[in-house]
Parts: sequence; structure tokens; C-alpha cells
Amino acid sequence: MFPDAGPDDPTVTAMRARELGRKSVVVGDRVSLVGDTSGASGALARIVRIAERRSVLRRTAEDDATTAEGRLERVVVANADQLVIVSALADPPPRTGFIDRCLVAAYDADIEPLLCLTKADLAGPEAVLGYYTELELPYVLIRPDSDLAALRALLAGRVSVMVGHSGVGKSTLVNRLVPEADRAVGTVSAIGRGRHTSTSAVALRLPPQPNADGDPGWIIDTPGVRSFGLAHVSAESLLHGFPDLVEATVDCPANCQHTAEEADCALDAWVAGGKADPRRLASYRRLLASRSGEGDPREPERNPGDPLAGS
Repeated sequence: MFPDAGPDDPTVTAMRARELGRKSVVVGDRVSLVGDTSGASGALARIVRIAERRSVLRRTAEDDATTAEGRLERVVVANADQLVIVSALADPPPRTGFIDRCLVAAYDADIEPLLCLTKADLAGPEAVLGYYTELELPYVLIRPDSDLAALRALLAGRVSVMVGHSGVGKSTLVNRLVPEADRAVGTVSAIGRGRHTSTSAVALRLPPQPNADGDPGWIIDTPGVRSFGLAHVSAESLLHGFPDLVEATVDCPANCQHTAEEADCALDAWVAGGKADPRRLASYRRLLASRSGEGDPREPERNPGDPLAGS
């Protein structure tokens, strides 16, 4: 990817040079090319160097690192500045457990999160925003006919990767931001599940806007996912996705595992004192349990007992 590329620069077709060995190239990588970079029909360049990555957003198929799926890390994107978590407010309903997972992955990768709530014409955002009120999480509301100026301003000058369940309107949003992208758009089934319409990640240059100076930024659209495994994230780093709980752990005994079985864990008193939402603690502990193979790996985005999770 070329962060300084202009909208009229050619699209270059390139292949990985043999001397790079098994080193993979992912969307967002900054690379050095040799050969024909004209972008003409039939032209082919070679990727001879992959620059050091500033950030790497990863996920696994499962949480449990003792399984083959949990050990298999997938690099979602390299060099992103911002993770745009796209969630519908209805049809399908929001999954706060999935959002929590994305937040953990973002903080672990040192990427700033942005919550993008779509289908705001079908339901209000109060329940979701109330769940995250202690985080002061930046967000934007999207309706089918809404002006995207606020979102464009948050994307300007950044490389932003967009993630979300199938059916939340991510591809529709991408097509509105970059009309020439022509990303496939699907429908939501009667049981509230979307179809996978995007099949591969792609980096798209945002078009410049009238009367706007500076870099409009890039967005990286990713395929819709049903889960966001965190086996690659340490148990200690999981807590970074729950900054509203961090302060309480100062009063925990040494080597506290922060599970419900820990009689002296300070998190329970913290929540009982009204300093954090009990659903947040339940979500954190569920992620801890999933790392040891407990819980139901088929629906890791659900928060049990959370009405927002639709469970």
C-alpha cells in the first residue's frame, strides 16, 4: 500500500519476490517494488522488501491456544491507525461481546478504536452507548440517508480498518464512502444473520472532498466475521480492553487471576460499588474463561444475560 498515493496514481500489479521466502504480504503493508510500476495492462512488478510494521491487528479462529485453530494467528491488516468497529443497532441486533473482543484486539495492537453504529433509523443507540459510557469510546451514528461528513472527518489522514458481522451494513457504508469500490451487498436472513458478501480484505483510497484540505485517508474493508478469537492476547493484556476495570485491580492480591473463583478479587467490590457495569465484568471473565477452553466457542460474541447480545 502506498500511503502517499494520489487518487489518479496507477494501480500496480506485483508479485512477491522469491528472495522474501515465506514472509507473507498482507493488506496495509508498505513495500518496495522493482520492475514495471506503470500500471499498464500486462505490467508486473516485484515486491522486494516489506517495511517494518507499525501495528499489526491479529485474530484467531478460537480463543483457546491449546487447539489448532487457536494457535493459528491471522493477520487482519498491517499499519492501521484506527479500528472501525461496525455494529448495527438492529437487524441484526448489536453484539456487545463482539465489540468487547474488537476493543481488546485494538488496544493490544495499539490501534485507536472507533464505534460505528449503523441502521440508526431502526433503533436508538442509548443501550449500546450506556454499556460503554465509562470508556468515553468515540462513536458515530449512521442512517441510510445521513451525511457522512462526521465519519469522513474521523477517517481523514488515517489508515482505518473496518470490521463487523455480516449484515451490519459495512459494505453499504464502504460503497457510500468510496462509490467506485462496488463492494458486494447482501441481505439479512429472517434469523438475524447476514450473508458474507465481502470475501477478501481490500485497501481503498478515500476520495478527496470539496473544500477539504489534507489527506482524506484510507479504509480497509474486511470480510464479515462471526467471531474474533483472542488466543494471541495474553490474559494480562485482555484487561486492556476493559479500562473501566483496570483501577480496581490495584487492590487485588498478588497473582490474582480475576476470575469469579478468586474470593479476594477486588473487581467484585468495584462493580458492587457501582463503579462499573456488571455486564462488563461478566464479559471480561467470559473472555478469561474462553482462553482455558471453557464456555461455548460457537458464539463467542454473545454476552450471557446481556439483552444487547440478543441471548
